[in-house]
Amino acid sequence: MSPLDTPIGQRLRESALRTIELEAAGLNALRAALEDELGARLVAAVQMMLRRKGRCVVTGMGKSGHVARKIAATLASTGTAALYVHPGEASHGDLGMIVPEDVVLALSWSGDTPELATIIAYARRFDVSLIGITSRAESQLGSAADYPLILPSSAEACPNGLAPTTSTTMQMALGDAFAMCLLEARGFSASDFRVFHPGGKLGAQLLRAADLMQSGDNLPLLGPEAMLSEAIVAMTSRRSGIGGVVGAEGELLGVITDGDIRRAFNQGFVDRKVTEVMTATPTIARLDSLAPELVTLMNTRAITSMFVMDQRRPVGILHLHDLLRAGVV
Repeated sequence: MSPLDTPIGQRLRESALRTIELEAAGLNALRAALEDELGARLVAAVQMMLRRKGRCVVTGMGKSGHVARKIAATLASTGTAALYVHPGEASHGDLGMIVPEDVVLALSWSGDTPELATIIAYARRFDVSLIGITSRAESQLGSAADYPLILPSSAEACPNGLAPTTSTTMQMALGDAFAMCLLEARGFSASDFRVFHPGGKLGAQLLRAADLMQSGDNLPLLGPEAMLSEAIVAMTSRRSGIGGVVGAEGELLGVITDGDIRRAFNQGFVDRKVTEVMTATPTIARLDSLAPELVTLMNTRAITSMFVMDQRRPVGILHLHDLLRAGVV
C-alpha cells in the first residue's frame, strides 16, 4: 500500500501541495511587482552597486539572517565581493567591518527588527548606501533605506501564519535576482565562475579541454609518409588508441584509430601508408571546449579519444579516462 492511500498520507500530501502553492503565489506576486516600482528600484540599486568600489555587506536576523548568508555567498561566487555581518554582533565591534565604500543590503520582513537598528544608524551616520528588503515601506528599514525594495504582501505557508516560509522564499528570490543582475551587467563568464568554484562536481564541469588534455611527448604524431606499422608503434608506446597524421606545417590531415587498424587487418593486412586508411575528417576538440561538451561529443560519436586543436594544429590529446578522473562523469 502506498503511503498516499492512508488518510494521514493524504493530509500530509495536501499540506505539502498547499505549501508549494502558497510560495508559488508569493513568487508570482513578486514577479508582478518587478514589472512596476519594485523593478525600477532594483535596477537603481544594481546600477549604484556597479558604481561602488566596495563590497556588499548583507545582514539580517533570524530566518532573514539565514537568507542573507545565502545571498552573500551567491554574490561572492558570482563576481560581487560580499560578506555577511550578524546584526547582533555589529554593536560589539563588527561595525568596523563596514567601510564607507561598502553597500549594506539589509533583510527584514517587518522592517522593524530591533537588532538591525545599530547597522541602520551606522549606515546613516557614515553615509553608507543602504538597500532594504522588507515588506513595509513605513518601517524603520523601509523609511531609512536609500533603495527600499518593498516585497508584496503574501500569505505564509504556515497554517498559523507564523513560521517564515513564503516570506523567506520571496527574499531569497529577490536576492538571487539582484545577484544575477550584477553578474550579467559585469559580463561574468563561465571562466570567471570557475575561478571561484575549483572544487567538486561543479568545478569539474567548468574544466576545459586545455585543462584535461595530455600534450608534449604524449602526442602520437606521424608524417603522411609513415606506414601503419609505425602508427601501431607510436600509438601503443603512448597508450593513446589514436594517432595523428600531420602535414609539413603541423596541420592535422587525419587520424588513425584502433578501429582503422582492425579494419586494415580484416581486409588482409598490408603495411600501407597511414594516409590510405586514416579518417580524414576526425572528431576534434577546441582548447576552450567545456568538459560536459566533450563528454556529449564522445558519447554521440561513440569514441573514447580525440585530438585537441589550436587552429589547425593538434596540441593535445584527450581520453574519456581523463574526463572520468576529473570527475566530470
